[in-house]
Amino acid sequence: MESDESNSVAGGKTQEISVPPVEGVAGGGTSYGWVDGGLQGSSLGTSVIDPAKVHSTDLLHVWSMPSTANVSQQEAPRPLEHVNLLAARNERESFQIALRPKVSWISSGIAGPVQIQCTDLCSSSGDRLVVGQSVTLRRVVPMLGVPDALVPIDPLCPQINLLPGETSAIWVSLNVPCGQQPGLYEGEIFITATRAETDSRAESLPKSERYQLYRELRTCLDITESRDCSTPEEMVQRLTSTSTTLKRMLVLPAFQDCQENNGLGDMMDEDVMNNVAVRVKLSLTVWDFTLPLTPSLPAVFGISETVIEDRFCLEHGTKGWYDALDDHFRWLLQYRISPFFCRWGDSMRILAYTCPWPADHPKAKEYYSDPRLAAYAVPYAPILSCTDAARNSLRREVDILKTEAHWSKAYFYLWDEPLNMEQYEVIRNISNELRTYTPDVRILTTYYAGPSGSELAPSTFEAFAKVPNVLRPHTQIFCTSEWVLGTREDLVKDIIAELRPELGEEWWTYVCLGPTDPQPNWHLGMRGTQHRAVMWRVWKEGGTGFLYWGTNCYEKAMIPSAEICFRRGLPPGDGVLFYPGEVFSSSHEPVASLRLERILSGMQDIEYLNLYSSKYGREEGLALLDKTGVYLGPDRYAHDHGPIDAMRGEVYRTCSS
Repeated sequence: MESDESNSVAGGKTQEISVPPVEGVAGGGTSYGWVDGGLQGSSLGTSVIDPAKVHSTDLLHVWSMPSTANVSQQEAPRPLEHVNLLAARNERESFQIALRPKVSWISSGIAGPVQIQCTDLCSSSGDRLVVGQSVTLRRVVPMLGVPDALVPIDPLCPQINLLPGETSAIWVSLNVPCGQQPGLYEGEIFITATRAETDSRAESLPKSERYQLYRELRTCLDITESRDCSTPEEMVQRLTSTSTTLKRMLVLPAFQDCQENNGLGDMMDEDVMNNVAVRVKLSLTVWDFTLPLTPSLPAVFGISETVIEDRFCLEHGTKGWYDALDDHFRWLLQYRISPFFCRWGDSMRILAYTCPWPADHPKAKEYYSDPRLAAYAVPYAPILSCTDAARNSLRREVDILKTEAHWSKAYFYLWDEPLNMEQYEVIRNISNELRTYTPDVRILTTYYAGPSGSELAPSTFEAFAKVPNVLRPHTQIFCTSEWVLGTREDLVKDIIAELRPELGEEWWTYVCLGPTDPQPNWHLGMRGTQHRAVMWRVWKEGGTGFLYWGTNCYEKAMIPSAEICFRRGLPPGDGVLFYPGEVFSSSHEPVASLRLERILSGMQDIEYLNLYSSKYGREEGLALLDKTGVYLGPDRYAHDHGPIDAMRGEVYRTCSS
């Protein structure tokens, strides 16, 4: 993003901006109603401020920040500059707009409401990226005081309230469809301080008017949805009746101001935007490269079915249960990850499955054939209930799936981090059973140490590296914790040396409790580049897949809107990458975290690196990471956004010709 370099604090461009006095960690206190140097010499005076008559630059600071920035509530203002972005087709690129009030323009305890309006992004040839489809706005909401939750902004009322002495951030995402024409797309975002009266009109309507509106709309729907019109005359009568009902709605008191303003109502007209709004100019270069629909790196992420059951009060196997799992699955696919649902048993046994329906169900084909899915977990039902019915179900599942073209994506995940030879023996026994059904079965096993009580090797790390010799041929995907490596990249070769690729063996990695700072992970409060660097590390070390244990593993709650509490004993954010929408609004759609968006960015970076390496070789791809300063090692990677733009720009320049 072009503005990042110029926004650098080290560049000295923010030294003359006075920061308000603030009391307490969360801001506020003595900062209420403060006036900074930006208002010196203005003619606002001490009277009540009418934001419709004052340019919004006199009321608030507006500036852009990259997607890797953690914009805190005490973030100091910076100069506003033109935002320049680069994206391939089938890619999402994001940035942030930071807002901080200079004064308070209402007297209700907040600094004032702000309206955010965005134009479509248009190219010179007439192609466009449409707001609400390809362009989305979300508000950054702190969790435990750290910016993390991305709450959608209502497109019908794109307004947020600013608090005195606090910086707020808007997350802007540009989603480029696969069929988008390459070219330069330009648009603007208008930030306007508004009166408090511009709150949602529906919320201020009297109950009687809301009911009347509902009845009239219901009548229109009943008339137009009927399919039993026997003659054209009846159809004309229905249309006439609908027209009469709509006319009655338009003369309701709620629409009086719309009539007075030719139907514009609360919508801010172009003159107002040009006269009082802060304008953020935005340019996006869409280049002639399409990210593959199927991610190059299988990244499998767990969703706890028990958390969903508890929080949404759903009984296992009911229609509501299937619908909830289906919604979560489809929503997560947009992040280039391959979800699996999980239920934990004793001693870290795990029932992992990607599709809630059996393989002979029509929905199963839809799931397993989705090109966005890079890998899928097949349920080993006997892991939790070793009955004849469970074994028969398993065999039927395998018999169906092994005949499909997507069977090469299948894996079984049976046990999380086995610790001793007894648990290893269980994996061996299950493997022997599965291989009687099909010899090409793939079993994934996660581990961070060798089995206790074995005599594999004299040292702890050597015993860890020798695990493939214990689990062969009963595991094909050896998935190791990055925590074991620490900052020793040289140890990777010792792990890989023990694998037999000719037998289909792969090396995957995972993060969880560890590694900790400064190494890459997804804990709350880590740097934005630290979140994104997890995937840089995977690519550099040469892993062929990645696993993350949980995306919704917060503390147990029995109602959807219950406060989110991270699990005790885990670093904040560990196992939680999205939040229930009901916590923030009436929406049922999950709310992404900043960390989940940065995972997507890291997955997209892998496709850029793969493209570059396909043209110039892997060694040159590694050299690109090094020379741009993006990633040199687990404790040496970019701390700001500039190197990321440099790397992506180099791929664009060298691979777009």
